[in-house]
Amino acid sequence: MRDTVRKKEAPNPTYARLHQQSAKVDDKVLKRVLYGISCKNYRECAELIPQAFSLSSSTASRKFIRATLEKLRELQERSLEGYDFVALVMDGKVFGDDELIMALGVTIGGENIPLGFVQSGAENARVTKDFLNGLIERGLRYDNGLLCIIDGAKGFRKAVHEVFGAHGVVQRRQWHKRENIVDYLRTDLQPAFRDKMRRAYAKDGHGEANAALQTIKKELRLINESAVTSLEEGFEETLTLHRLGLAKELRKSFSAANMIESVNALIGQRTDKVDRWRNSNQQQRWVATALLDIEPRLNRVSGYRHLPMLRAALEREVRQAMGQNNGKEAAVA
Repeated sequence: MRDTVRKKEAPNPTYARLHQQSAKVDDKVLKRVLYGISCKNYRECAELIPQAFSLSSSTASRKFIRATLEKLRELQERSLEGYDFVALVMDGKVFGDDELIMALGVTIGGENIPLGFVQSGAENARVTKDFLNGLIERGLRYDNGLLCIIDGAKGFRKAVHEVFGAHGVVQRRQWHKRENIVDYLRTDLQPAFRDKMRRAYAKDGHGEANAALQTIKKELRLINESAVTSLEEGFEETLTLHRLGLAKELRKSFSAANMIESVNALIGQRTDKVDRWRNSNQQQRWVATALLDIEPRLNRVSGYRHLPMLRAALEREVRQAMGQNNGKEAAVA
């Protein structure tokens, strides 16, 4: 529409109102389908709700696709520059024959922020590396150090090392380590060693926890060498919070899988209703929409008041690692 007085284009208020109303309808359809109304039954369900939009199943489906595409775009493209992250949690969630590698950021204030996901056949190093580099391009800062909470997947560990270098301080999930070791043992031995490892990791001091695990290793050596090999792999990275002096304060949030598994469970509440995933785009639209929907509902991490202490400990860790690397380079030169 052209303003003949000012001789320039002017916004059409009618079009703007229609566009705004259409967006509101899309959002209502999105919420109703996400929370359990199938597009197929949308008209019948909507007619039972006062002031509901009685759309046909095909119209509801189109609006849902349009709304979820926008959510996917928002999650994949939103800037991360305004966040001060102190920790990064990564895990995989299986969808059909594929796996979605998801990342959750924890701010210095303890807020959980879904950062995004990438589809992969497995927890692959190359895919994860590209994913992490994409987060950096969107503004993820890690120069002050970043606690990276991962399971024992070698692909995750390699990607963290190659992308963040000394600034990525890894904390392996103790629950995964414990269960991996127990799986090597006879069924009758599993409860006792599961409890021993739980009590070892529950100790507050690094020296105490390390000594308890060394005792367990000696016992395992008499029973199962394969279990010993599993314990030794990534051993020190299961004690990172102990080494940083914050095991007591932050173990509940960062040494187990509670946080990311809670997110996965909430995603499942919104996506498990889908009988069949038709294609990758459908999977990704649903997961992105679910993540953005649950984001405001995520609680602060347990022990969030101690996160400034974690930041200080990470900075010391990074300075020490960088100093050691510089010393090695000087020795080579």
